Amino acid sequence: MTQTEFLNIVMPFKDKVFRVAKRLLISTEEAEDATQEILLKLWKNKKKMQEYKNVEAFSMTMTKNFCFDKLKSKQAQNLKIVHSNYEDGNTSLQKQVELNDSVNWVGRIIEDLPEQQRLIVQLRDIEEYDLDEIAKMLDMNNTAVRVNLSRARKTIREKLTNTHNYGIK
Repeated sequence: MTQTEFLNIVMPFKDKVFRVAKRLLISTEEAEDATQEILLKLWKNKKKMQEYKNVEAFSMTMTKNFCFDKLKSKQAQNLKIVHSNYEDGNTSLQKQVELNDSVNWVGRIIEDLPEQQRLIVQLRDIEEYDLDEIAKMLDMNNTAVRVNLSRARKTIREKLTNTHNYGIK
């Protein structure tokens, strides 16, 4: 496999690997390092890539496992989530402030979810994987993925509603 062939395979999902790593590790720098590690591992095993049914799904699984190992080793402590991936040039400043506030609240709420729910929300609602792909990546059955996703969304909705309605009678 040539370098060009390799890049043609991995470049379409490289940003997804980063976003999953960022969701799990929170730090941009840690996520960039994790992305590089995953791509390096894929490059080292490029001869085996033809054997994988779905290189993207395999990469997401590698990313999840790498990040969990990193978190277990406690190298990524005391890091803060910062969402800066939402922008709409057609809104007023007031509306932009409100939207950014909501995005920040959602980010904080997602950060507080149990690890599995947090990862499922990232893969489904942000990376837009279908439930079957997520089930394979996380080695779970489809029903468990749906239940965790439902619980996570309910928690996000309730906490966001409580936050925005706080003090309003």
